[in-house]
Amino acid sequence: MVSAPFRAARSFLVAAALFAMPAWGVGPAAAQSPSDKTLVIARDMDLNSLDPGRAFCDTCQLYIGATYQRLVNLSPDNKSFIPELAKSWEFNDTLTEYTFHLDPNAKFSDGSPVEAKDVKWSWERLKNLKGSAALRMTGVTAIETPDTHTVVVKLAAPDSDILAKAADAYTVILNSDVVKEHGGTDAADANTADQAEKWLLTQSAGSGPYVLESYKPNSEVRLKRNENFWGKQPFYAGLVLKQSKDAVSQMQMLQNGDADLAMQIDMQTVKTIDDPKITVTQAPSLATIYLALSPGAKGLATPLAPKVREAIALAIDYEKMIEFAGNGAGKLQPSPLHSAFFNDLPLPEPKRDVEKAKALLAEAGVPDGFKIVAAFPAMNAYGVDLTLAMQLIQQNLADIGVEVELQPVTFPVFRERITGDGIPMTVSYAIPGFFGPSNMVNFFAMMPDTVWAKRAHAERDPSIINPKEAEIYKQALAATGEKRDELYHQLAGEMTKDRIIIPLINPDNLLVHRAGLKGVRGSVCCLLPVGELSE
Repeated sequence: MVSAPFRAARSFLVAAALFAMPAWGVGPAAAQSPSDKTLVIARDMDLNSLDPGRAFCDTCQLYIGATYQRLVNLSPDNKSFIPELAKSWEFNDTLTEYTFHLDPNAKFSDGSPVEAKDVKWSWERLKNLKGSAALRMTGVTAIETPDTHTVVVKLAAPDSDILAKAADAYTVILNSDVVKEHGGTDAADANTADQAEKWLLTQSAGSGPYVLESYKPNSEVRLKRNENFWGKQPFYAGLVLKQSKDAVSQMQMLQNGDADLAMQIDMQTVKTIDDPKITVTQAPSLATIYLALSPGAKGLATPLAPKVREAIALAIDYEKMIEFAGNGAGKLQPSPLHSAFFNDLPLPEPKRDVEKAKALLAEAGVPDGFKIVAAFPAMNAYGVDLTLAMQLIQQNLADIGVEVELQPVTFPVFRERITGDGIPMTVSYAIPGFFGPSNMVNFFAMMPDTVWAKRAHAERDPSIINPKEAEIYKQALAATGEKRDELYHQLAGEMTKDRIIIPLINPDNLLVHRAGLKGVRGSVCCLLPVGELSE
């Protein structure tokens, strides 16, 4: 058995505070006595569920991270693993069996102990609900509980990312007895038989620093301190996630004292700040703003063949995109798989080449261009205005004769359309839920059953599946060290050539907040570790 943690990518997320506050790497700040104050966070909330087994969104990660806990946590450096519910762990030489030893002091918000049966039930429920996050459980063949505090996870094949998955926002542990009382099940038919989601809209059932107090869709999520929290009590007695549509309204809330922290203010708005009471924290992120093409979408007049997709990628002005839509707060990203996951081995950066793009369209039989519909969520993501990004793409593609019809929609409408008939062209955003490459591979790669293979509707156009990716991925999951880095670097190159996901910006993380607020940092796991906030 091997007991040392996996080597993580070595150079990502170096602290980079450009303004008054220190940025990433701030340790737990709840050293003061708990306060009776309530903290308000302004966000444009994309919540699709409060059920950890069904939720899948940025705000979901923040909410789940505040109310539930995982076996393993991600340290403030965002790349190494530390104990949470599991006080220790080990794995075998073939990376097919992992054993976690639970901390006997861990308890849920109702005071009952966190036991091995809760881990088994939560992970099997996540797998059988078959939601977007169920991919984390791919390859798990058995979960054994030899005693109350020991969990043995067995896998069908090597998986060097299990620790990273155990630190993921969606692999949290639920109080199985309580959720079962309210309709939850981990059975094979859980995707249809489980009835707990409605109850989980009114109650949380975790062991995190906060518990759910109330939820008003499209308005607010209100949390209160978990009085039975087995760790250090959070500083704030209450926490409110307040719906705020855009950067301007979020800034107004900060200036009026109606919010303490805003998470989606763009660099353009930041540059207007002239208020000593407001502070900005800026740091690199693992987020990706991307253009996506769906060759299998219904209603396509012109097939999105490989040369057409490459032409579209070559027509985009990436440098201008960072300045125009991202206000300079970001950098180029060569591949859908961020280089942090393969130790920053180099890949060619994206460049605009209009003449080559025109030539490719001619070779594809559409020298005069074509029309295409682009529906996208009209929102700000990681400081990037997606509407501005899509407008620039519309201008860029007009230079090669491609006419883009813009259809801004709400996020729920986007989600419904992308999984329904499909959307020929869109812009969207993503951030990994855990610090492991498999997360983004299973989201972006053109392999059967990945999120974007489904959204691009590979069932209607199987040609978009890239068999090389599945083979490289299999080898990478069984590798460690430099060999692992080399394989993921190779896989990133293949994903770039797909031209299904075309990265536009790797945006910086901007957190704008009231001066004096401590513990503000981004988290790959949970967006913002709210339990660490204090003053």
